[in-house]
Amino acid sequence: MNRLLIIAGSLSAVAALMHIGCIYFGAQWYRFFGAGEQMALMAEQGSLRPTIITSVIVVVLSIWSAYAFSAAKLIPQLPLIRIALIVITSIYLLRGIAGFFFINNPIGRSPEFWFWSSAVCLIFGLFHLFGLKQQWPKLSGLKEAR
Repeated sequence: MNRLLIIAGSLSAVAALMHIGCIYFGAQWYRFFGAGEQMALMAEQGSLRPTIITSVIVVVLSIWSAYAFSAAKLIPQLPLIRIALIVITSIYLLRGIAGFFFINNPIGRSPEFWFWSSAVCLIFGLFHLFGLKQQWPKLSGLKEAR
């Protein structure tokens, strides 16, 4: 088992649960986590749009969590695991770095949102990167070809 990938998968799972909290608790949670006033207002008005958008994020984060757990050998190996983890790691790292460029021009979010969400994504990405680096030789390439 790879502890870094277990942490990475756990972080993605916690993020998914926090997004479920936004769906359940509504506008107050959307505001607290910096989703933007528009999302909060839509949630207050009973629009399904915030729920749909947030549900897609929950599914994506849950899949990412499963891939990290699979690479850590907690669950059976998922298909295309190497490619998937490279993509997941890259997305977390790129989002983490790119978000810092929006602090001075926050485009509908607060500078604090961009700072904290970028820091979180960067941390998630680094756990994935170092865990994947350790685990790479142990990941079977057999399922990659199927």
